[in-house]
Amino acid sequence: MMSGKHYKGQEVSCCIKYFIFGFNIIFWLLGVAFLGIGLWAWSEKGVLSNISSITDLGGFDPVWLFLVVGGVMFILGFAGCIGALRENTLLLKFFSVFLGIIFFLELTAGVLAFVFKDWIKDQLNFFINNNIRAYRDDIDLQNLIDFTQEYWECCGAFGADDWNLNIYFNCTDSNPSREKCGVPFSCCTKDPAEDVINTQCGYDVRAKSDAEQKTYIHVKGCVPQFEKWLQDNLTVVAGIFIGVALLQIFGICLAQNLISDIEAVRASCLFT
Repeated sequence: MMSGKHYKGQEVSCCIKYFIFGFNIIFWLLGVAFLGIGLWAWSEKGVLSNISSITDLGGFDPVWLFLVVGGVMFILGFAGCIGALRENTLLLKFFSVFLGIIFFLELTAGVLAFVFKDWIKDQLNFFINNNIRAYRDDIDLQNLIDFTQEYWECCGAFGADDWNLNIYFNCTDSNPSREKCGVPFSCCTKDPAEDVINTQCGYDVRAKSDAEQKTYIHVKGCVPQFEKWLQDNLTVVAGIFIGVALLQIFGICLAQNLISDIEAVRASCLFT
């Protein structure tokens, strides 16, 4: 016969459970948004109707950044959200391990970047120059390069002459382009009196002397300008990285805590 008493065993912490669920539902929705933006951008460029065009671009397609980041956020958010809501230890372990791997990769990348600074600089130079060659091949890449050059007030990887790598801007006699021996408008120094951007301000500028060029364009390269920006904002950058790392560690600890609670409750149920 059953007595009227109820056994009150160990319970899963609702606070931890719904905190993980709430955090990951936001994370998951952001992942969906990133994936949506990436797929929309590819649709606008006709990539989805011609998948083979993905490999046609010689430079970096910024859409990949949205798709990769969005994909990782979607998978992590889904595993954490459903794992917490359904008290599924398999999904929670996947979430915890995946987050741990990302944290380890970020830590490794940070250490390697500090130890192999010259190699990183060379790779950044190669990356920028490779994308200079593909400047006119993709509108998103073009906008990314223009934004970078405007924000850091730079031109090319190490100087304006890097634009010789682009078939439209090089100074060779065989180049029929009107942009020959020029640079993109994003290299130009801004005139406060101009309300409308002069997209032709960089035409023929590299045909001038070095002293004259300084009047019209930024002559410093984007690699040294990026290094200077890092040094000037080292505290902010370090703070962001530490904040992200602590958030990841906090997420791993919460997931492990919830897994322990779930397993303890299941174990106690076996003995009651």
